[in-house]
Amino acid sequence: MTGRIHSVESMGLVDGPGVRMVIFLQGCRLRCRYCHNPDTWAQEGETIEPDALMERILRFRPYFERSGGGVTFSGGEPLMQGVFLSEMLALCKAQGIHTCLDTAGVGDGQRLDAILENTDLVLYDVKHEDPAQYRAITGRPMEETLAFVEAVRSHGMPMWVRHVVVPGLTDGEAHMVALRAYVETLPRVQRVELLPYHRLGAHKYGAMGLAEPLCGVPEMDVQKTRLLEARYFGDMLGCAPQENCAEGLYRQKT
Repeated sequence: MTGRIHSVESMGLVDGPGVRMVIFLQGCRLRCRYCHNPDTWAQEGETIEPDALMERILRFRPYFERSGGGVTFSGGEPLMQGVFLSEMLALCKAQGIHTCLDTAGVGDGQRLDAILENTDLVLYDVKHEDPAQYRAITGRPMEETLAFVEAVRSHGMPMWVRHVVVPGLTDGEAHMVALRAYVETLPRVQRVELLPYHRLGAHKYGAMGLAEPLCGVPEMDVQKTRLLEARYFGDMLGCAPQENCAEGLYRQKT
């Protein structure tokens, strides 16, 4: 068994609690208009076996133990590599390492039980709460991510919600009200993070011969994002709204 990884961040601070190793897996079926990593869509990248990746993870175990951290599997979309992901999660849990799954909930729906039974925390990327707008943003229907939410509910694990705020697309007041109502239906939400749209990956589209979907759309103002977050989700931030309790809280993740 092998997996394909895009990259590894060895000392991540914003993708779950504590100091974390963040493993970015290749592959994603969504084509989000604001995606800043189109180079993760294809299932290419470095090929690695589970034992070899676990050996790399264990080198950072002292940092995990001192900070209450662990390993976060991100992407791309980690659920696209369900067999490899479930094996890695099982290996981490066997070593007592805290695990996070950073996901939009679209991938290998056949292995969700094996994946979630060894996941401690879900970082759930909410693209949109409205089915029509979800399809407009991602290019796919919403049913698969809704099924993922129900699987998380049945396993009873906690969830952090993330949502990218794009000027003219997901920054409106009516949308925020609807988003808050949707978040209240999700299972065991511990915190909500609004993430401002940025253009750091815009150059990748040209390099790949692709048209940039949001060409001409400006970056989202960070201060406005913080104000929206405090106004609509201040009680779900995991700290008082005026505190910057999570370093890099407003970094975009898609």
